[in-house]
Amino acid sequence: MKARVLSGVQPSGQLHIGNYLGALKNWAEIQGHYESIFCIVDLHAITVYQKPEELSAKIRETAALFIAAGIDPDQSSIVVQSSVPGHAELAWLLTCVTPLGWLYRMTQFKAKAEKQETVGDGLLQYPVLMAADILIYQASIVPVGEDQSQHLELARDIAQRFNSLYGETFVMPATHLPTVGARIMGLDDPTQKMSKSAAGAGHAIALLDDAKVIQKKIARATTDSKPAIDTEEMGPGIANLLTIAQACDSSLTKESVAGMRYGDFKKRVAEAVIARLEPIQQRYREITADAAYIDGVLERGRQHVLPIAEDTISKVKRAMGLYV
Repeated sequence: MKARVLSGVQPSGQLHIGNYLGALKNWAEIQGHYESIFCIVDLHAITVYQKPEELSAKIRETAALFIAAGIDPDQSSIVVQSSVPGHAELAWLLTCVTPLGWLYRMTQFKAKAEKQETVGDGLLQYPVLMAADILIYQASIVPVGEDQSQHLELARDIAQRFNSLYGETFVMPATHLPTVGARIMGLDDPTQKMSKSAAGAGHAIALLDDAKVIQKKIARATTDSKPAIDTEEMGPGIANLLTIAQACDSSLTKESVAGMRYGDFKKRVAEAVIARLEPIQQRYREITADAAYIDGVLERGRQHVLPIAEDTISKVKRAMGLYV
């Protein structure tokens, strides 16, 4: 029996090249080796206000981009989180065994709370819901980025605490990731990871950006004061652009760009990115031409995972003495 792998993306903002190179590309590569479940985590998205019509459209856009990026619905289950009621139900059950102090220690909660005038309880409970996402499918492997590693550790802690209180119920998710994707930083600030929620127009390359937009964004990307690439003392901006270029075109090695003037280098990076994204965009256009196809994929994914989720909920309720 194949090990079960689980990961997900919020349907908010625009999926960008960092999401692709750091996650989607790797999911596509590993999906045949595992029983793969990839979630569109819309319940996480509503920890901050989302316009309903935009969220609904983003869910389908994200599903289409999953498929366009190589996630095969015949090999993997693509699931909308809110379409499986067990995610929210298990999150409540796990909240009841999670010490409040564990949640207040989460660094992402602290960072996000500082930026908001009003902090909803959903933001504090976000890691418990993420734990529920993982544990409801008894996933043993969870490929997430470094910024989510603390949440993954919390999921393990919650599972361990539940198993200690009520008996062995949950599979412990592995802390070691099966693949390590490229860590892509912001074009405007190469010291910060590229983010879907960043406001700057020049921060990220969206997967659906056209060629002219990509060229403009890369041309304006932060570099340093040197006139040409110094491979011995490469600044974070140039290093980030080279990481992007190499992930899109392996022929663009450190040696091949040594001494190249920044304008020429950025042109090569833009060409590599455009060439990598063009087939994804073409496939996306084909997929979105048939709305019924996307809904069919999502329903098929839901039907596949529903028995797994329902079985876990039943086990948890029985373990806790609840009515089943």
